[in-house]
Amino acid sequence: MVWIDVLNRCIFASERHTEPMSESFETLLQKTDFSHADLVTLLSAEGADKTRLFTHSAAIKKLYVGNKVYFRGLVELSNICSKNCFYCGIRAGNSKPERYMVTEDEVLEAARFALENGYGSMVLQSGERCDERFVDTVSGLLHKIKVLSDGKLGITLSMGEQKESTYREWFANGAHRYLIRIETSDRELYYRIHPHDKKHDFDIRIQALNTLREIGYNVGSGVMIGLPFQTLEHLAGDLLFFRQLDVDMVGMGPYIEHEDTPLFEFKDQLWSRKTRFDVSLKMVALLRIIMKDINIAATTAMQAIDKQGREKALKVGANIIMPNLTPVKYREDYLLYEDKPCLDEDASECRNCLEARIHMAGDEIGFNEWGDSKHFARRKP
Repeated sequence: MVWIDVLNRCIFASERHTEPMSESFETLLQKTDFSHADLVTLLSAEGADKTRLFTHSAAIKKLYVGNKVYFRGLVELSNICSKNCFYCGIRAGNSKPERYMVTEDEVLEAARFALENGYGSMVLQSGERCDERFVDTVSGLLHKIKVLSDGKLGITLSMGEQKESTYREWFANGAHRYLIRIETSDRELYYRIHPHDKKHDFDIRIQALNTLREIGYNVGSGVMIGLPFQTLEHLAGDLLFFRQLDVDMVGMGPYIEHEDTPLFEFKDQLWSRKTRFDVSLKMVALLRIIMKDINIAATTAMQAIDKQGREKALKVGANIIMPNLTPVKYREDYLLYEDKPCLDEDASECRNCLEARIHMAGDEIGFNEWGDSKHFARRKP
């Protein structure tokens, strides 16, 4: 209880001598439909206004999704990627990582660990590949995880843009959630952080999200917060994009630079890491307020900046955490960004750490539950 009290003070307590919360901010916060300008104002909140924002989002979370947090046991299946995104440490153009593919036995061992420890679900994540060998490998893994767990483990995939036939094949083999992060919903900014070519096409990425919805997946997306050239106006647009797309789940967090990427050139123009973290918390809070019953992840990048980052995200609206089940020997080669935490923790250590963090945040773990988005259940035909 002492830790929970400390965490509450860290998140909700205003700094001394802050001005009283403005009546206009309170009125704005109670709206049921937010404009772009409204969201920019809310993202700018400081002092007592920020405290009220977080208190309100916490209340919305409790009312609409409760205080259960669901585990998604994460396997970073492969760092082999065909893309050259300017922000990513495993981009095809970076020759430094040793490229790997987790073996089938290692994936199934991770699935067995997840099942035996009450995780309701797994996530298989990898660099973007669409070659036939990779597609067949993933299909085989999906089938074997379902057999091993007798259908008890839910499965999320995060493997980027694929053919519609591939999405359908993976869905038929047992995947039922799919995450494709848009990273920014602003077309101009998108092409400042990606090459402008056929392999990095903004419209194709959005179409992929729509195709996943048509097939029947729980659909997820996400953005980075604090990118070079990014403004609060961009981030307000991202929130509206999630609402317009009617996503079921979101994973987003602060942009953290990586020295072996083209965007590292602009490191001196970035918001401070503290500001990036602070705005990320506001994004989580606002998304919870405007999309009340979706799943929102407390991402690892939050903890990379703040040691209590994931707990703080849970307090203001997140309800998903992804313990890392990737064999430790591969983790240093799956560095999408610098200062990634938990590189040397094995699955048991990671589980114990995250269980403690969840309880510190005042939540409970939804053991042996898929924890699918309530939003998905409500909109599903």
